[in-house]
Amino acid sequence: MTGALRLTWVQPEDLIGHELRQAEEDGRDVAAVRDRWLRAGGTPAPERAGASPRPVAPEMRALAGQLLDELARLPSPLAGDEPTSLSLIRASRAGTRGTGEASDENPASGRRPGRNRALEDALHAAWLGRAVGCLLGKPVEKLPLHAIRDIARTTGNWPLTTWFTAKGLPEELAAAHPWNRRSAPNSLAENIDGMPEDDDLNYPLLGLLLLQRHGRDFTTTDVARLWLDELPAARTFTAERVAYRNLLCGIEPPHTACHRNPFREWIGAAIRADVHGWTNPGAPAAAAAQAYRDAALTHTANGVYGAMFTAAAVAAAAAGSVDVHGAIAAGLTVVPPRSRYAAAVRSGVEAARTHADFADAVDSIHRRYGAYHWVHVLPNAALLAAALTHADGDFTGSICRAVSGGLDTDSNGATAGSLTGLLAGHPDALPDRWTAPLKNRLATSVAGFDGVGFDTLARLTLKEALRP
Repeated sequence: MTGALRLTWVQPEDLIGHELRQAEEDGRDVAAVRDRWLRAGGTPAPERAGASPRPVAPEMRALAGQLLDELARLPSPLAGDEPTSLSLIRASRAGTRGTGEASDENPASGRRPGRNRALEDALHAAWLGRAVGCLLGKPVEKLPLHAIRDIARTTGNWPLTTWFTAKGLPEELAAAHPWNRRSAPNSLAENIDGMPEDDDLNYPLLGLLLLQRHGRDFTTTDVARLWLDELPAARTFTAERVAYRNLLCGIEPPHTACHRNPFREWIGAAIRADVHGWTNPGAPAAAAAQAYRDAALTHTANGVYGAMFTAAAVAAAAAGSVDVHGAIAAGLTVVPPRSRYAAAVRSGVEAARTHADFADAVDSIHRRYGAYHWVHVLPNAALLAAALTHADGDFTGSICRAVSGGLDTDSNGATAGSLTGLLAGHPDALPDRWTAPLKNRLATSVAGFDGVGFDTLARLTLKEALRP
């Protein structure tokens, strides 16, 4: 007997629950659509998985598709404060330009050799930092906050200061809160042997390929073609998988981001943004514009702002002239000031400044954003901003705080590691206990990069940073 294939993140009967929640978060009245779905026997979205466990009747799948299209036609009262087009995003910033915001010009080309070497060293630290932060968060991805805390406390690692381990973990706790099944074999302290594959590293590699092939003036369509050529569909998740499906169905960008895509304001675009910051040191606006064209394939509104903020903050840090607080401020200069994304960043900074104990700051963020899915960009933006602020830019403090706060642990750890690695300025400035287990080796399914060293990636990224 053949079992039913349950394909994650794309089946209409699984998307409808997520879209109901996303639409409600947008301020749309979804009551009538929700009632129709539930009366017909439909169920809410899977809580933490990408697909419900059992197939539905064909008529239920058809109804889910119909309701998804109906929800898409409902206007959002937040659209004025949270536009998606780049021109409207920039217009929302009118009258708010201040210190920390740069022009669209990239000042990197023509740097002196000494400065170029310093930038290469910083980029090396950023690649390493991204990998370390991601790897730290991998085994506890998808675990609830209390489980992360219980595991860390029981193994003598609370507050979090080093890799997670299964050594000393009671069997009953391991059974109650199992590690991420795909990650534990290669991300626990006793198992690490190089940097394993992860989408948080695959996307920067794809971003580097994008710049190598198309330069700074790439289009969103160029991003789409690159994915179809180089990114296996099974290596995509949430909004990226929906957009990939849309491409295969003949839907073109930017409609790929919004057609039956309830994950369009989740964190996916933000994890693709570092390379745009790395290659625009000192030019946050230019970095944000590149990140926008990348993000528009898969995301809208706050999902796009997450990419733009990250790219701008990283670009500011890459210049070597601001601290972590200046980098966060630079990130805020490129997103709509009245958006929920900007509010989330500000709330994270405030939580960090208000609470001496970071766990208390995390609790306040979870209380405020607990209704959102754990992969939604808003709670993760607040947590990332809080971690960076509370640690004052320290590398170990930043990645450990970001991961210990739960939510999308590997993605937040990766971005925190990238930004604070840049600020550290040199791979030797990162503690050896973090970098040595990576063995200067990255595993990936992105063609041409499997086994690549982080020093090589730094040289390749510098070349793109210096390109006119």
